[in-house]
Amino acid sequence: MDFNSLAENASRLGARLQETLSEQTRELNIARASSSAYLDNPEDKVRNIKKQLDSNSDREKLEAMKRLIALISKGRNVSEFFPQVVKNVASHNLEVRKLVYIYLLRYAEHEPETALLSINTFQKDLSDPSPLIRAMALRLLSGLNMPVIASILVLAIKKTASDVSPYVRKAAALALPKCYSLDPSHQPELIQVLTNLLRDRSPLSIGAVAAAFTTVCPTRLDLLHPHYRRLCRTIIDADEWGQVDLLDLLTRYARTMLPRPAEEVDADLRLLLSSAEPLFQSQNPAVVLAVARAFYYLAPSSEVPKLVLPLLRLLHASREVERVVLAYLLIASRTLSVSRLAGGIKFFAERQQHAIAPHYARCLVRADDVRQTKVAKVRLLRALITPETHPALLREFTAYAEDADDALVADSIQAIGYCARIVPEATQHCLSALMGFIQSKHDSIVANAVIVLKSLVQIRLQQQQYAPVNGDPVTSPLSIIARLAWRIDEIRHPKARACVLWLVGQYAPSDVQANGAGKGFEGIAEWAPDVLRKSVKTFVEQPSAVKLQTLTLAAKLLVLAPTNRTLSLLARHVLALARYDQSVDVRDRGRMLGALLTGVDASVAEPLEDTAGVTLRREQVRMVLFSGKLGVAEDVSRHNDERLPFGTLGAVTGRESLESHLPDWLEEGTEPSLRDSEEDVPAGPVVTQISSQASVAPHPISARSTPIVLSPSDSRSNSFSRQNGAKSHWADLDKFYEDTDEIEEEEESESEESEEESGEDEESGGEEDEESEAEDESDDGRIHR
Repeated sequence: MDFNSLAENASRLGARLQETLSEQTRELNIARASSSAYLDNPEDKVRNIKKQLDSNSDREKLEAMKRLIALISKGRNVSEFFPQVVKNVASHNLEVRKLVYIYLLRYAEHEPETALLSINTFQKDLSDPSPLIRAMALRLLSGLNMPVIASILVLAIKKTASDVSPYVRKAAALALPKCYSLDPSHQPELIQVLTNLLRDRSPLSIGAVAAAFTTVCPTRLDLLHPHYRRLCRTIIDADEWGQVDLLDLLTRYARTMLPRPAEEVDADLRLLLSSAEPLFQSQNPAVVLAVARAFYYLAPSSEVPKLVLPLLRLLHASREVERVVLAYLLIASRTLSVSRLAGGIKFFAERQQHAIAPHYARCLVRADDVRQTKVAKVRLLRALITPETHPALLREFTAYAEDADDALVADSIQAIGYCARIVPEATQHCLSALMGFIQSKHDSIVANAVIVLKSLVQIRLQQQQYAPVNGDPVTSPLSIIARLAWRIDEIRHPKARACVLWLVGQYAPSDVQANGAGKGFEGIAEWAPDVLRKSVKTFVEQPSAVKLQTLTLAAKLLVLAPTNRTLSLLARHVLALARYDQSVDVRDRGRMLGALLTGVDASVAEPLEDTAGVTLRREQVRMVLFSGKLGVAEDVSRHNDERLPFGTLGAVTGRESLESHLPDWLEEGTEPSLRDSEEDVPAGPVVTQISSQASVAPHPISARSTPIVLSPSDSRSNSFSRQNGAKSHWADLDKFYEDTDEIEEEEESESEESEEESGEDEESGGEEDEESEAEDESDDGRIHR
């Protein structure tokens, strides 16, 4: 019985403790449910929110507000509760007021008239003891998109700009752009507030001040003169997003106010670079990119490679960051390549390119990369081709050419052609790879390979390089053209087929052959007439680009062999087909070539009633056809990214954005003294002794002079503070007090002696003459001084 009674009492005690704990922890939601329970809101509880908001219990109001915030986080529109929430803006419960302000910040812009009814409460909360409430009240006032309250908002900003809390001052800085957008006429007052906020020494708010400066008065960089050096030193302590805004602002200031960096970097510019360089190690990718932009535009040539490794570190942060970093590296590499090819700063260009090239393995394409990232990586790897890296990169480009994405295939094959142009020892491998692509079953691969081969063949023949590479007969330019000519039926891509027709016509004359004579028609290569026959046979079915090149090929071969009847018939037939073609360009090309060939073969010309005009001879027509335009060139327009600004949205999208470019450097820059401040003035001596002779003629005290502390010239008192020109040092605190007591006793004895001497002087004062009185007065004056 005793055991059963004990067990029953224990169970009752446990139940009582559980009830007490549940009651005491109701506000903390420990016993009833966890915070995630508010995310599961059945409809009956949602309908009960209005009743809870109108309740007199703070506990029910708090629970209702938590449910509303949970619904907002799930993306549900709960604006129907706005009137009930506004009523609780003046609640005495701090937790309820915080949640009410969070709700109002979300929906005040949609219900400005209703929120305006509580504007007096918002203004009153600007003086609330809690900094969080003061900041939220200001955020809510600035969030009301109503120009009628612009004046009230200006007063609120002025009040909070001098708040003791840096968090509230940060909210005031963030409210400046909103107020400026409501009513730009308040700009002078806002600039004055902004000037006061620039003096703020709190790193928490300085980033928001920089962002507000960029919006309110971006051209008033002269306001930053006295604060420039302090802002540079504050970068390292600011919050992460504040560092981004501050770096952008100081970069514009440096480009506008400081001289261009040369052999000797300006001291103020060096201060900015040295203050920003540690931020390369930041965990925030935006900060690292902002520092890289500052070094790209501000640092001297020898220090720009410092941005390479920090940018490469960000490639594995996330896919979004990776795409942005690749765009920045691509612009930098293309700018350097242009400088190198243009004969600019050759040494620096090669050094900068080599700074990225050894790390090419970090930029290789992965199977799970998105399409834009793959294309950006291939273009970056193309810019990193060097004599040391070209073997590995050629293998990569050959593998990328088998991808399903046509853009990636085109860039990869063009990269192989680019490698053959800048690395001569890789020409044979590149030509072999391109010739292998011609046998592919995919039209995209064949087309791009033909376009690149056309460009390489054209360059080599213009340089009169007819011999094969390393003795391989397949790699000679004319052998490549012959192989393309025999495979003309397999090349179906319009642009690639047009390239082959142009190559056949341009290099069909026998005088460009290695042996000096053709094996087919007289003066024509053996493969050229058959290409014309096949093209004329399918002329009607071909696109306009192929038709234009077919007409040009027929005219060229007829000029080379005007007496050949077969070529004359083919030319006459194709010009007749062009005369009735649907394309205006094809009809115009046929009419032009017919009139041009009148002096070569009059039978191919279109019959006209009026034949007046100049008739060209065969040699003149040949010069026009073979020395005119060079045909379809390689598409390199997509690679002209060096014109895009580094560190902007246009660098990622590939299009010119609305962002303004940085201003150009000044030749000499502004006066450095404009950036002087009280912190830069060296501290003067603390103690200065002035003799009686020097005090006769007082000197004016300047505004920057340090305060002068007068000290007596007595040797005994001076020995207390200095011993042989150096400060005294005490072994311990007891020794310090012993020395102090001895000095006090000496001072007391000296004062007694001076009193006795003054008494004797008073007794003998009546016997002295006027001259001795004058001397005493001067002595007294000296002693007092």
